Amino acid sequence: MKVLGISFGRKMGNTDILVKEALFGAKDAGAEIEFVNTVNMKIERCIGCGACSTRFRQGEDSQCIIINDDFKALEEKVLDADAVIVGAPVYVLEPVGQFKDFVDRFGPRHDRAAMIGEQNIRIEYGQTENLVDPRYFKDKYVGYISVGGAHTHNWVSLGLPTLHTFGMSSAMKVVGEIDAYDMGRTGNPVLNKDLINKVNTLGVKVTEAIGKPYEEVEWYGEEGTCPVCHQNLISLNGTTSVECPVCGIEGKLIVVGEKVSVEFSNEQQQRARGTLNGLQEHFLEIQGFGAIAGPKLEEAKDTLPSLLKRYKDFDN
Repeated sequence: MKVLGISFGRKMGNTDILVKEALFGAKDAGAEIEFVNTVNMKIERCIGCGACSTRFRQGEDSQCIIINDDFKALEEKVLDADAVIVGAPVYVLEPVGQFKDFVDRFGPRHDRAAMIGEQNIRIEYGQTENLVDPRYFKDKYVGYISVGGAHTHNWVSLGLPTLHTFGMSSAMKVVGEIDAYDMGRTGNPVLNKDLINKVNTLGVKVTEAIGKPYEEVEWYGEEGTCPVCHQNLISLNGTTSVECPVCGIEGKLIVVGEKVSVEFSNEQQQRARGTLNGLQEHFLEIQGFGAIAGPKLEEAKDTLPSLLKRYKDFDN
């Protein structure tokens, strides 16, 4: 069992310490551990060129065209791990930008539904010598640690929800999470023994989950409103039908006196974004774009250049 710890915080900062503490727990539980700090890694942002998807559909490896940075090295470590513990500092409501830069490039290239679809095509056409890397299909387990200085939680409220985007596309099973805010008054995480114990236990729980069927993995952390991602974010539309913005599932708002809860059906829970069902739903949605946009572009092929000219020639 190999557990990878990734810190997007400064070296020997709060995030570093907490990710390492989780790895101590993983090691005590029998895992081989590896720690990576990304601060000095060069991870360029996604430019939305679509080359990775195009190459993949052409039967090639889903490689990013940006090769002169450290993205590939970190990606390989994630692929080789059985479980990952991700920690990131929250500076302005959500995790630091480098985390998002990595996820923007990692996510589309690791969409498990897309990988399954492509694998089926290659098998159908007898391309047995060119099958998709089996690491893309391996069940993987993840724990998240959001780290913030503010003692008011609303200043770090998007930390954990955004961290969930890391393992979403590859259908990683989230074992648990720690919301380590109020670090500004704590001074140093090691001075908060309760926090250290919780983080260490997170590492143990992540390790113990490896190899288990996803449905048998017990959640470690606060329960939250959503029964899938365990976050408390809810999108309202003016009715009692609400949505979890992380999972994209619909629920029914229930108000009893001053207490509010949301009831999510099993059917909705089964189609959450981080599940294979949810990913396949989104994959089919994307596959239908061409059938809708294609005719529009074809019909406008003679007028589109003139419509775009004012934008192409834009001058302040």
